[in-house]
Parts: sequence; structure tokens; C-alpha cells
Amino acid sequence: MADIVGVRFKSAGKIYFFDPAELELAVNDCVVVDTGRGPGLGWVAIAPKQVLAEEVPKPLKPVLRKASPEDLQRARKFESKEKEAMVECARLIAKLNLPMKLLAAEYNLDGSHITFFFSAEGRVDFRELVRELASLFKVQVELRQVGPRDEAKLLGGFGRCGRPLCCRTFLSEFAPVSIRMAKDQELPLNPMKISGICGRLLCCLAYEHELYRAIKEKMPKLGQQVATSLGAGKVVGSNPLKETVMVELEGGVAVVVPLSEVRVSSDQATSQTG
Repeated sequence: MADIVGVRFKSAGKIYFFDPAELELAVNDCVVVDTGRGPGLGWVAIAPKQVLAEEVPKPLKPVLRKASPEDLQRARKFESKEKEAMVECARLIAKLNLPMKLLAAEYNLDGSHITFFFSAEGRVDFRELVRELASLFKVQVELRQVGPRDEAKLLGGFGRCGRPLCCRTFLSEFAPVSIRMAKDQELPLNPMKISGICGRLLCCLAYEHELYRAIKEKMPKLGQQVATSLGAGKVVGSNPLKETVMVELEGGVAVVVPLSEVRVSSDQATSQTG
């Protein structure tokens, strides 16, 4: 068995696993951990627990200590310096005429490493930029290109619902989203209506997809002949969330009937199973 603890570095960031190093840790504790870029400040998202050793893919880096007031003060100091770093980096990008959009800068806890996040339409040769930044800041410099969804997560904003972006507030990882999800929910396939500010399909299309899919499996298909307590008719619509079916009766009148009161005509049921 192996001891692990889950640590998050941003409010809606991905959870990374570390060795708790026998420290007594609880959820929301602020900790200093050893990362590949030096010490980093994070918060416990998953309390220490034991898992099978084979579930840990590689030796875990340790939690160094619980964060002290000095650690928090140091983090605030470098956070203020990140804004200055953004200004200088933007100046150099313009000087070198590089086709990239600068998004954010992030120091590690001891200020020995700074990461610049950017977006671009294609690959960018930023080697000269890295050299100039390293000469200017006298620290290790990393440039990281991110995609449209990660750009939205970094910058934040508001969705079509009027609420802050899911990826910025609680969505720690992006799940696959397909146009099939919009079709299953009978949403208009207008890209302007089913895309987020990142230009990709709305993440929230995945939230209710399984519910829609499960209910629609029980729903009769459009055009199918059914029997109801009001008489026989043809299915002309449905509402999966309300679990109702709109049926056009033989007299041409359309009625809304609960799914539980709809029966597929015996001849069609036989033809479907035959």
C-alpha cells in the first residue's frame, strides 16, 4: 500500500497526488509541495489515504510542510511580480513580432521559476524569447502553449447562462463533448448557440446527456403509432425531461400524454422485435 494526498493549486485546477510524508493533513490545509518546477503552494483537496502501490504510476514527490505565514506572504509577493513579468514579456513578444497571445504568468513559491502561458494558431519558435526573458529575470523560464478551453479557464468570463464559467469555478478536467449530445437533447445545432466563449462545444452539454439518453431509450420514436387512454394516434413530439409524449390522435387533435400512459401499437411492436 502507498500513502497519497490530493493537492490542488488553483480553485478549479486539476488535483495532483503527493506523498503526505507522515504529516497530519486535512482538506483545505494550505501546503508547500515539491513540484518539477521547485516548491509550490497548494491546498489539500483529498485527505491522505492509502491506495494499492500499483495504482501509483511513479514515485510521488513529497509534501514539504504545512504553509506558514511567511510562505503565504512570499506567495503574495511573487503574485504581484507576475503582473510586472506580463508587461515585460508582452513587450518582448511585440519586439520579436511573434504570433502569440500572452495569457498569464506564474512564479513558483521561491521565485526560481516562472511560467508564461500563451495561445497561438500554430507552433511558435520562441527560443529567442526564452533567452531574453531568462536574461531579464535571472530565473528559469518556461513557455507553455495552451488550447482554447485552457485559455478560457485561465482568463475566466461568463457563460450563456450568465454564470461564471464552469471551467473557472469547479470543472477541474475537461470531458469529451460531442455534437451527438446536442442532438440527443434536441438543441438547435447552431454553433453560436451550443458553443462557449472558447469556441468549443459547451461543457454543460455533457452534464445531462446520460439522463436524456436513458429517458429517450424509453420514448417512442417520431411517427410511431401508439395507443393512449384518449385513443390511438401518431407520435409528433416528446419532452424527455417531463417524460411526456405529444400524440396526434386520429381526429387530428394533438395531446400531451405522460410516457407511462403510452403504449406502442401491437403491430409495430411485433415488427420491431421480428
